[in-house]
Amino acid sequence: MHFIRLYARVLRMLAPDRWVAIGLGIANVAMAGLLFLEPVLFGRVVDVLSHAAGMSRDQVWQAAFALLSLWGAVGLSGIGATVAVSLLADRMAHRNRLSSMHRFFEHVLALPLSFHGDVQSGRLMKVMLVGSDNLFSIWLAFFRDHMSTFVAAIVLLPLTLAMNWRLGLLLLTLVVVFAVITAFVIRQTETAQGRVEMFQSRLAGTAQDALSNVVVVQSFTRMSSEARMFGDIVRQVLDHQFPVLNWWAVVSVLTRAASTLTVIAIFILGTVLHLDGKATVGEIVSFMGFATLLIGKLEGAVAFVSRLVFQAPGIAEFFEVLDARTSVPERPGALSLSRAEGAVVFERVGFAYPGGPLILSDVEFTAPPGRTIALVGQTGAGKSTAMALLQRLWDPVAGRVTLDGHDLRDITLDSLRRNVGVVFQESMLFNRTIKDNLLVGRPDATQPEIERACQMAEAHDFIMRQPKGYDTLVGERGASLSGGQRQRLAIARALLKDPPVLILDEATSALDAATEARVQRALKALMAGRTTFIIAHRLSTVRDADEILVFDGGRIAERGTFDELVRLGGRFAELVKTQLTASAPLETAAGAVKAAE
Repeated sequence: MHFIRLYARVLRMLAPDRWVAIGLGIANVAMAGLLFLEPVLFGRVVDVLSHAAGMSRDQVWQAAFALLSLWGAVGLSGIGATVAVSLLADRMAHRNRLSSMHRFFEHVLALPLSFHGDVQSGRLMKVMLVGSDNLFSIWLAFFRDHMSTFVAAIVLLPLTLAMNWRLGLLLLTLVVVFAVITAFVIRQTETAQGRVEMFQSRLAGTAQDALSNVVVVQSFTRMSSEARMFGDIVRQVLDHQFPVLNWWAVVSVLTRAASTLTVIAIFILGTVLHLDGKATVGEIVSFMGFATLLIGKLEGAVAFVSRLVFQAPGIAEFFEVLDARTSVPERPGALSLSRAEGAVVFERVGFAYPGGPLILSDVEFTAPPGRTIALVGQTGAGKSTAMALLQRLWDPVAGRVTLDGHDLRDITLDSLRRNVGVVFQESMLFNRTIKDNLLVGRPDATQPEIERACQMAEAHDFIMRQPKGYDTLVGERGASLSGGQRQRLAIARALLKDPPVLILDEATSALDAATEARVQRALKALMAGRTTFIIAHRLSTVRDADEILVFDGGRIAERGTFDELVRLGGRFAELVKTQLTASAPLETAAGAVKAAE
């Protein structure tokens, strides 16, 4: 039943092309009828010739000419129907393959980080490409080659009973034998092929993991180890695949034997019936034609079904990803904000990953428009998680986060993220040109605007030194640029977006001291009039924040200005002492920070 439901869904995916599919169905019915007529006409011609002794020469020619003319018309019609079906099926399959791939890609991009954290990108690529290719081959093969077989077996084959029910039973028996053998082998191999597909996905994930970290692989001389790991999975694929192949080899042998026995049986039974006057020579010839035609079709259908079994796990994986639901769903009628003022409020916010302990608990603060809030604390204290909630990468499990008084869950995701700009701790660049990377946040920006943002981020000069300037490809993940250059491009990208709410996640961590000082001046100009959140470990970067929130164990342990917190002598003062003094007293540390202002 699972197998049938899966392929019923495959056909339902053609709903946008339903009229083309219906037309192809009608054409296949016509093709099946035309195929049925050819052996019948051949038998009639044989009967005319076998009774020629009792007819005049003209009568024989007239009868034979009429039958041959009809046979020619049937043949030409069959050719025309085949050409039409092939052209329409090819176009429909290609169109829907690309459509399904686009739908999958768009859906995966919208899935939350919880999904992407659990699934390797290499596996997703494999599922998309293999799944869409499998869908294409099924649609094309079914409508172009095999639908007429099923029509003939279900509708037209019973008509042979009207011609001669004894010979017709032999053909029906052949079909039943094919169906029983195929159904039995499907039951034996469906689960096993699912395991094969699991190992195939693991193979893709392992390859992607190694290739994306090729520098680590080479630096730590892991080439042989990674190749051996890949080879182990290859062997597991083969160990599980060979038994499946063996079963379908048995099917091939049994169906070929059944076909041969059926042809022999038709010939023997036909001879006996002819001697008893219960079948003409033409009927025997017609049934031999039926048998030959049907055997070819059924063998093709069995090969098609075996391919369905091999492809079923890949298609099931494709649908599994399409059925994955976001953990941050958009409510019906959600508000689309234009440009927000930038008032952000966390109201007793709690958060935990599914099935995990609380990471944030009772986090509460208010950030009026234009205010700069710094979030500091030990690694894992909850700073980045709080900012992930502000971008609605996750939803809180308790309390709420609001922007301009609106619960983030009541705002469309697109409009929310349009109003929030982020400079990530780890620069994330596409394998595209520098200009394309800058336009990610604002596709309509002009060249002067792009250059101004880059000048503010201290990036324009190094860009102009690149081989093609702003049209230079940066390589995968920006590999052709240094860490500082990638970070400055990320800052320029945020500057260009010009959002009312800004998140700086260790935004200057990859810059040298001189460049950092210049970029800090640019960021200070950018932050004017915007609500800005600074996640920082380097405490000198939060000296001018309007308020500093000290996170500890998922809670806000302290809050205040830099000087207030230093004087308080609590956790923040301890962080300052640890970071800036090593052995100097706290007062020297505070003075050093002020000197760096």
